[in-house]
Amino acid sequence: MTRAPPHDLAAFAPWLERWHLVPAGAPSRTRTGRFLAVTFRGEAALLKVVTEPEEKDGSRVLAWWEGEGAARVLARSDDAVVLERALGSGSLTTLAHRGRDAEASTILCRVAATLHAKDPADRPDSVVPLKTWFGALWPPARSSGGILAHGAAVAKELLAGQDGTAVVLHGDLHHENVLDFGAKGWLAIDPKGLYGERTFDYVNLLRNPDPGLALAPGRFESQVAVIAQEADLDPHRLLLWTLAFACLSAAWILNDGDDPAHDLAVAELARVALAGGRGDAP
Repeated sequence: MTRAPPHDLAAFAPWLERWHLVPAGAPSRTRTGRFLAVTFRGEAALLKVVTEPEEKDGSRVLAWWEGEGAARVLARSDDAVVLERALGSGSLTTLAHRGRDAEASTILCRVAATLHAKDPADRPDSVVPLKTWFGALWPPARSSGGILAHGAAVAKELLAGQDGTAVVLHGDLHHENVLDFGAKGWLAIDPKGLYGERTFDYVNLLRNPDPGLALAPGRFESQVAVIAQEADLDPHRLLLWTLAFACLSAAWILNDGDDPAHDLAVAELARVALAGGRGDAP
């Protein structure tokens, strides 16, 4: 996230006026939105003006969770949302890098369980089925072959026989998307809003918090064990979803013209683990 020039505060004026918000910090921005710390009816909040369609859909899902496992939505329109602001000093990324990786993963698993517990019967129309989400993998898998083709084949099998009752998924659950809200505990932000097998939501724990830690020797295997135990998952199925999603992420990155080395490395870790540790397995 980068700081925006001071004059950018004027860009927030319509929402400041609409919801009677009081600026409480400097504006900032990312690829997907602009942000401003504010107060809303005396409460610390964050105004987010979204610029990507999937971010708009994500705010609908965030509102649907009603503060259970996720930050509360205080006000929302199609192009902006006001969230309660995380004021705690904790960071799951910091926790993981200070020798408490398993503890960070456990926290993430418990947040996921809370999110998944809500009955999806009245889920927002905007949630995207996993079968749709994986559509971007098929063309590069056909053209590139190799591990992308392997991941695509695994994905098709998983999608055809998803395990258990489908739930509303966060879709991007990782160390920077679960924040410390003080007395309220750890809560999720920035969901993609997907729908399908719950195992999928745990894959990003293995790809994060950053390549240095995610690819550290022995880390992948140890965290698979931690996550499978804490979330009551079949570790084999977790590895299958990890292989499938790492290949999907690599496909997105390739489409953007960037280097998918990290995701390809994670996919390879999953492939080798599925083969029982044999690096020369097909």
